[in-house]
Amino acid sequence: MSDPSGVDRDLVCVDLETTGGSPAWHRIIEIGTVQVDRDGAVREWSTLVNPGTRIPPQIEAFTGISNDMVADAPPFEEVYRELLERLAGRVFVAHNARFDYGFIRTELARLDVRFSAKLLCTVKLSRRLFPEQPRHNLDAVIARHGLGCDARHRALGDARVLRDLLATLKREIAPARLAAVADELLRETPLPPQLPPGLADDLPESPGVYRLYGEDGALLYVGKSKNIRRRVLEHFATRQRSTAEQRLARQVRRVEWTETAGELGALLIEARTVKAGNPLHNRKLRAAGAAGAAWTLRLAAEPGAAEHVEIVELDALDAAAQLEVYGLYRDRRAAERALGEIVRAHQLCARVLGLERGAGAGADVTAASCFAYQLKRCRGACIGAEPAALHSARVRLALAGTRLKPWPFRGRILVAERDWRGEQDLHVLDRWRYLGTVREPDAAEGLDAEAVSFDADVYRILKRFLAAPAGARIIELG
Repeated sequence: MSDPSGVDRDLVCVDLETTGGSPAWHRIIEIGTVQVDRDGAVREWSTLVNPGTRIPPQIEAFTGISNDMVADAPPFEEVYRELLERLAGRVFVAHNARFDYGFIRTELARLDVRFSAKLLCTVKLSRRLFPEQPRHNLDAVIARHGLGCDARHRALGDARVLRDLLATLKREIAPARLAAVADELLRETPLPPQLPPGLADDLPESPGVYRLYGEDGALLYVGKSKNIRRRVLEHFATRQRSTAEQRLARQVRRVEWTETAGELGALLIEARTVKAGNPLHNRKLRAAGAAGAAWTLRLAAEPGAAEHVEIVELDALDAAAQLEVYGLYRDRRAAERALGEIVRAHQLCARVLGLERGAGAGADVTAASCFAYQLKRCRGACIGAEPAALHSARVRLALAGTRLKPWPFRGRILVAERDWRGEQDLHVLDRWRYLGTVREPDAAEGLDAEAVSFDADVYRILKRFLAAPAGARIIELG
């Protein structure tokens, strides 16, 4: 007899209520399970759990579970054996399955108990089966399929919804299609033998930054993703896109990650981590965001002299001078090359701009003119053939497209990103500099903007983000 496929397996629908969104910091306060045998038999179980800590007011309001209700409830260590019996040998079904699975694995790890199961996430199942639908949260799924729920945001009530959803899908979806989608979701990418066997279970399905390490702790690669788990597993898939990726997969000995509430946090941390760690395989980012200072072009004029261009380090300028600078370059040589191309393209005078020395007063026209004028590639500002004001206007017009955007706020700001669990990151930004990420606004006061150098990659990230903040909340600190 062949093994069952699709959802025709022994399943257990699981839902948890918790004190917050992070398994590392928060605890379980209620567990609900609905076991569904392949022959259709159903068994239910639920229990409140004493978390050993206070339940935050917002969680009380959301779930209806109060501190008084869990005061006499058993702690997790008194219920875990019963929970394991109900999970044993079954496919673990949950909405945002990695959330519930991660909490249970973390609680069991505190008791030195290892647990692993095949996961079927009903969010992913809904997305694959109904890609035309914009929302796949549990409320949307309930409304779409006309499901009932007698205790929303309580563990057993929500677990029952998952049982009813699977039963509904069996009626609504062709068996072959349902089986194919479920089997694909249950299929795992095998990890190479040099990595811990539990790594695939530990990786979160959330935005963030991951770091791949090789022998002796050498940092090989830093990446960011909206789904850390999916992206890390792609590195070890059998269909690598290049020889370099295959070599990287063979070298990896350890994987670490930092979860973020959203994509902006992941982009900022990735840029900072690449520069700090100089990973071997991040060739593109290492070249684009050199470890040194950012260089730029600045217009300056001495009293009684024509306006010229200076090549300066951006961090050497005060806030006022940074309001009118042009271009970002990883070193002085790159800035010189870029300026030279602008001068040639617009027939500007290299001598007036301070890029070429002149013969001085009293010299004949040939000696006083710049070399480009002699080749008819300069309009003669060096010898007065072009008025200084006109040349200055053309210089500004030529540089206009590269001008750095002024910081659009009075001072320091917080950008708040919130994930699906309600966890919030506050990114502290000042004059295009990323100072760090905090959880509480008061913590931003301890971050020193003067200690952070201007970073061209961060500038580009923030410029794109602030042009279209995508609903993120911006808090001005003044």
